[in-house]
Amino acid sequence: MSDKTIPYTPIILILLPLVLLSAIFFFPNTNSYLQLNFFSNCQPPAQTPQHLPESKPEFKLLVGIITVPEKTERRHIIRMAYALQKPIPHAQIDIRFVFCQLKTEEQKVFIAMEILRYRDIIILNCTENMNEGKTYTYFSSVPKIFQGEEQPYDYVMKADDDAYFRLDKLYDALRDKPRVDTYWGKGYPPLDQDNPPYLVGMGYALSWDLVQWISESDFARTNTHGIEDINLAMWLNVAGKGKNRFNMREKMYDFHGVEPKDFPNDTIAVHVLKNDFTWMVTLKNFNVTGGLEPSPFYHL
Repeated sequence: MSDKTIPYTPIILILLPLVLLSAIFFFPNTNSYLQLNFFSNCQPPAQTPQHLPESKPEFKLLVGIITVPEKTERRHIIRMAYALQKPIPHAQIDIRFVFCQLKTEEQKVFIAMEILRYRDIIILNCTENMNEGKTYTYFSSVPKIFQGEEQPYDYVMKADDDAYFRLDKLYDALRDKPRVDTYWGKGYPPLDQDNPPYLVGMGYALSWDLVQWISESDFARTNTHGIEDINLAMWLNVAGKGKNRFNMREKMYDFHGVEPKDFPNDTIAVHVLKNDFTWMVTLKNFNVTGGLEPSPFYHL
């Protein structure tokens, strides 16, 4: 063999990469993963259907915030306060604002806009009131709204619009409770009672079977006027229901101070948030805006 002869093997090693590169440019593949894998030697991700079946939640709670259409700004604060709480794995907690019938053309347009944007409003067939049957209409309407669904929720809660719930603590307090004949909230009186005669209206939850019973009970339907939380307890007590009764005592409390010590770490709910200041103090103490990162777009 002549000294000027180029060995066959090195020529192949030089030409092979050029051939492969030419194949990429002259025969483009629409699958970008394959081109990427040629250089990275990684496998493409498994192809998945566009609509994957979601796993069924292990815990489902509907929270109905009893409020009125006029409180647009308050709803905005409440929406943000709950939207910024971290999702809870395997749990579905739906927050809904509950009104009676709208009264003005302005309300019909503006509330329709909210519904289109947020899908978080329930409008009941009643005249707006606090202690003349709105709570009964809410609980009795829920099974009808979800008619045809097999037990859409484990629990249904009624909450005031001046109460803030920490959803992870709420979940922790409810998830291991019986899902039949359960009446959960803050008892009164006294706070240390294990089986209180009634639970206060800042926020209480009923298992689905009790909500269904209310929707079918003639006794509840004919005794709707009066202080709503006392009335609801009366329905249950007279019928011998709600025997699984849970009193959260001091974990649910009225706003009473502005210092960190006034907001214990095991807090489930704070009540009597009647103005922007009390909401600000509460949300600040629970570090709701802690995820805000520095940016040249704002200076806070």
